[in-house]
Amino acid sequence: MPHATSLITMLVAGFVLAFVFGALAQRLRLSPLVGYLVAGIIAGPFTPGFVGDMELAPQLAEIGVILLMFGVGLHFSWRDLMSVKAIALPGAVVQITVATLLGWGLARWLGWSNGAGVVFGLSLSVASTVVLLRALEDRRLVETQRGRIAVGWLIVEDLATVLALVMLPALAGLLNGEATDAGSVGSALLTTFLKVGAFMAVMLLVGRRVIPWILERVAGSGSRELFTLCVLAIALGVAYGSAVLFGVSFALGAFFAGMLLSESEFSHQAASETLPLRDAFAVLFFVSVGMLFDPMILIEHPFEVLATFIIIVVGKSAAAYAIMRAFKEPRGSALLISASLAQIGEFSFILAGLGLALDILPQEGQDLILAGALLSIITNPFLFAWLDRREKRVAEVEPVRYVVDPPIPADLRDHVILIGFGRVGSELGACCRRAVCPWWWWMARTT
Repeated sequence: MPHATSLITMLVAGFVLAFVFGALAQRLRLSPLVGYLVAGIIAGPFTPGFVGDMELAPQLAEIGVILLMFGVGLHFSWRDLMSVKAIALPGAVVQITVATLLGWGLARWLGWSNGAGVVFGLSLSVASTVVLLRALEDRRLVETQRGRIAVGWLIVEDLATVLALVMLPALAGLLNGEATDAGSVGSALLTTFLKVGAFMAVMLLVGRRVIPWILERVAGSGSRELFTLCVLAIALGVAYGSAVLFGVSFALGAFFAGMLLSESEFSHQAASETLPLRDAFAVLFFVSVGMLFDPMILIEHPFEVLATFIIIVVGKSAAAYAIMRAFKEPRGSALLISASLAQIGEFSFILAGLGLALDILPQEGQDLILAGALLSIITNPFLFAWLDRREKRVAEVEPVRYVVDPPIPADLRDHVILIGFGRVGSELGACCRRAVCPWWWWMARTT
């Protein structure tokens, strides 16, 4: 039996290069995503030395997309979105619109079609979940009001991305300039919505009951391995089934599977058990994306790259800052949201890849998106460092007025904080209620 195959070579090269350059990026206080993309560039056909399998890499990337979207759905929370919907919803819509128009304008200036401009602009409008959450977690801002606004904003962007992934195949003919008949476009959209509707109906009517039931039975067996396999089988099985049976993309199927699983009491366990594998294939996804990038675009088209970078860092940030100030949010909060969104990442790559596969976006467009992502992710830590210095100066000048939202109200007394409300947590919650009101259990059973 041969000791080297294309799959093993690709996995070994991908993981080793990603580790080396990811660690180097971390050492330089940059996001590891930069290192993963650079690893892909080195393994790609546009640089000398080792060249990975260009046919196998997209398949590994597809698994990464499935697990990425499954993770997004697993952490999706309507509650988080509803708590900040007054700002996050209009803010995200305005920011996406501004970035899309700016990207479309640049594309038209470059001589591309309107469809390519729309896909290019949408790709520049979506921030990276990984980069944004990492920056907020490092500063312990996720649970603050500003952090909740940023996360809610990100949720709206994710939903817009999912909608775009559904709509693009149906509108491919129109965006390519091949189909101008309103009837054919309407028929394609109707067919798409019927397929998506059928898939959602099956998942809501069957999946909402079957998936928690299966997880409960497997969790009851006490086998950690079976539980992890069960979660992965649900993620990959639903994604594959949605594509084969309903013609829905892998990404949408995986997102919906994660969203349904998030309603289960085992969602936190599912997230923690599958995190290593999701991270591993996410790394391979970024490596495979880097393999598609031609570094020569930085030399041959420097002004186009600079314009793309300005749209991401300046255009998006200005729109976010304006909408935050319009809602009378403090300047510090507006600057934090602006800095958080001044980058693009994984969802931009997914949109660009789909646009390229549908012959809507030219190869140069994907290269510009990758170049913009690299530069914006590299720049993002410096923006946050400047923001940290600014907040420190404000805190020194106005120590009384500058207050960071505490995670627990200062006047809270005689309360019990219960973290987790699964099988054990719910029993502890019931005990606490009975301690406060001895008749609670009887009232809960009779009402």
